[in-house]
Amino acid sequence: MINLTVNEENCKGCGLCVSVCPKKIMVLLKEKINAKGFHPAGVADLNACTGCASCALMCPDVVIAIERN
Repeated sequence: MINLTVNEENCKGCGLCVSVCPKKIMVLLKEKINAKGFHPAGVADLNACTGCASCALMCPDVVIAIERN
């Protein structure tokens, strides 16, 4: 089981995680805006996540954490 979390308040919505996700499950949450005025990243389908950590490695602000249980 994979647990992927995004610190939405610190995400600047750059979209780099979205561009590198091999399963295309990382998305920018257009319905949310954080305190900094950005649309944060989120996961569309956590069950499809393989835990490859490409998103976390690409994130320049280190706001994505992946835990494997």
